[in-house]
Amino acid sequence: MFDGRRSRILDPKGRLNIPALYKNILRGKYRDDRLIVTNLPYCLLAYPVDEWRIKVEKWRVIEEKLGPYLFPPPEMLSLMRYLLGGAVECRLDGQGRILISPELRAETGLKRDVVLQGMSTHFEIWDKDRLNKELQKTRDNFDQYSSDITAKFGISG
Repeated sequence: MFDGRRSRILDPKGRLNIPALYKNILRGKYRDDRLIVTNLPYCLLAYPVDEWRIKVEKWRVIEEKLGPYLFPPPEMLSLMRYLLGGAVECRLDGQGRILISPELRAETGLKRDVVLQGMSTHFEIWDKDRLNKELQKTRDNFDQYSSDITAKFGISG
């Protein structure tokens, strides 16, 4: 499981050293040192290839449910275009790094100082300052977020 936060330095060529724990997960659990990296507007998502396939399969299930329609709704097309179109395969090099393209770095504002944020089946790659702002927003709204999620999913205590 990918968890925790790990600070890293992105070198001028866009290479990112993957933490040993994450490399061990990739090579042990997944038996594969490839990641699929794609963008959200505010960070990158890095999935082991097998986990990415599961996500893509979920898109296919949604598309099948939309079978009677000539085209999926514009919102779905836009999200698919953004997430699937931005996805690139990154293989760990001999030093355990991945190369993040200039386009993906620019899209998410990645600079020198980045943080890898574990998210169970994948991890996020954030610009350090941007993540700190996001975490502060979460701290400021923690009680509201917690009660909203509890209510939405019927979770108690």
